[in-house]
Amino acid sequence: MYEHDVIVVGAGGAGLRAAIAAQEEGADVAIVSKLHPVRSHTGAAEGGINAALREGDSWQDHAYDTMKGSDYLGDAPAIETLAQDSPEEVIQLEHWGMAFSRDDDGRVSQRPFGGLSFPRTTYAGAETGHQLLHTMYEQLVKRGIEVYDEWYVTRLAVSDEERPEDRRCHGVVAYDIQSGEISGFRARKGVILATGGPGQVYDHTTNAVANTGDGVAMAYRAGVPIEDMEFIQFHPTTLPSTGVLITEGVRGEGGILYNSEGERFMFEHGYANNAGELASRDVVSRAELTEVNEGRGIDDEYVHLDMRHLGEERIVDRLENIIHLSKDFEGVDPLEEPMPVKPGQHYAMGGVETDENGETAITGLYAAGECACASVHGSNRLGGNALPELIVFGKRAGAHAAGKDLGTAEIPTGQTGEYEVGEVDTPVAPGDVTATGEDVVADGGERADGGVTTLSGEEYVDRAVDAEQARVERLLEKEEGVQHAEIRSEVQESMTRHVNVFREQEGLEQALRDLRHARERYEDVYVADPSRTFNTDLIQTIETRNLLDLAEAITLGALAREEFRGAHWRREFQERDDENWLKHTMLSWNDGSPELWFRPVLLEGEEKTYEPKIRSY
Repeated sequence: MYEHDVIVVGAGGAGLRAAIAAQEEGADVAIVSKLHPVRSHTGAAEGGINAALREGDSWQDHAYDTMKGSDYLGDAPAIETLAQDSPEEVIQLEHWGMAFSRDDDGRVSQRPFGGLSFPRTTYAGAETGHQLLHTMYEQLVKRGIEVYDEWYVTRLAVSDEERPEDRRCHGVVAYDIQSGEISGFRARKGVILATGGPGQVYDHTTNAVANTGDGVAMAYRAGVPIEDMEFIQFHPTTLPSTGVLITEGVRGEGGILYNSEGERFMFEHGYANNAGELASRDVVSRAELTEVNEGRGIDDEYVHLDMRHLGEERIVDRLENIIHLSKDFEGVDPLEEPMPVKPGQHYAMGGVETDENGETAITGLYAAGECACASVHGSNRLGGNALPELIVFGKRAGAHAAGKDLGTAEIPTGQTGEYEVGEVDTPVAPGDVTATGEDVVADGGERADGGVTTLSGEEYVDRAVDAEQARVERLLEKEEGVQHAEIRSEVQESMTRHVNVFREQEGLEQALRDLRHARERYEDVYVADPSRTFNTDLIQTIETRNLLDLAEAITLGALAREEFRGAHWRREFQERDDENWLKHTMLSWNDGSPELWFRPVLLEGEEKTYEPKIRSY
């Protein structure tokens, strides 16, 4: 067993910032990550970091833009924390040596982004995430923070009181990819999940292959509520053949979208008469797909993004890697011709329910970054708000886990305070095929079958290690059955077909049937590779279980929410319904069965109450 004060799971932007903050508070901290830190998906972020840095801008304006962008489903304490803390954190990155782009006067550059009332997106060319990741990794090395890289965390070690709010997280269990060792990691003070999003739920995504929602799934099965899972962002500009991201920075610099008839459709068809291409991402994605569906798409699949008029000098200076991406993956030189683009899954607004300090309903368990939901983004994230979320809430989670007093959180967690029980009619029973008790643990759940509350922290970790070793042995010893790739493909195809930008009841119900069938097939899953080292087949089999749980959660939330808000479009419900749906969708894993409930949105800010208004651009 390995032992530290704070264990951070994941080494992307949120994980690195959390580890640095915990170490600054005097904690013995370690990162456990299935990837080497600089291979984390944060490195793929292109566009920039929103921060109110200049005269004429303010954190209050940043907060208002974020709340409006969220379609009034964000929680004000989290949004205002993001807007207030982001400038200091961006300046800290600059002091650590991050190579931000500069204006002629020496100031860091800022560009316009969708949904912003001021050009506050600070950037480093079109590779901002790459620069951020390497800058913070340098700090990690400088400080001597221990990293267990290529250790895949597969289970949380959580006590088993009946109410999740009474449980405590004592550590994690991880699989050493190089040696095959399964070991426990005890956290004396806290565990921070920073594992990124669930992009591999879909087959056309900007996300890396490693983005399988592991932290969200593990926390969910341990009893932590997951929040607003139905809100999935589809980025309007991805390359059709691969899903590779083309940054919003192209449109921020003045890139134009055209349909097959050469029309600048964002204006000419009235999708966003004021902001045009720089409307919020959900608006632009729906516009593009509407153009395609109405016969004005190119090859019935995509539209064109043109930046040739910006000139080679400006493009090379600010968007150089976009030239390479377009050439390498589509064979298109964007200096000579427009790029093909279409919407692709990009980001999950929902995730592990936390307060503004990153803490979950389970004592000692934190989450930060895309895997968490505070909620900063509500039903739609603004471009440029993901990277400040990583550094702001990563820092807060790390400091709080290490023992720093950040004050009493305003955002409640767990089934405390004001909430209401929910219902949703489903064509099949959702949840774990094997239902309850020891079977849940055997199939990857985190709880034992109730009752034991007197074990020490080490004993809880040891027990979790034993359960995980038993699961891995079963998978490796099984000699035939269904391979995970077949199941994963079935999930991805159904989610892409039925739970995409446009959603309707019949499709959502079919997705739940498909997922039930996939769960039943997973009962017969086996690992074809019997080796104990570098067994990617085993890792992906475990990941696929996580994808099943999260795909179902996304679909259940989408079926339950009977309105059109932000990224969630329902054919049957074409209006935002503030009277009935100004609330968060919550799911709790109740012994293998998802329990639906709702919590009110917190619109009371530090200086004002955010009144819902019509969201137009």
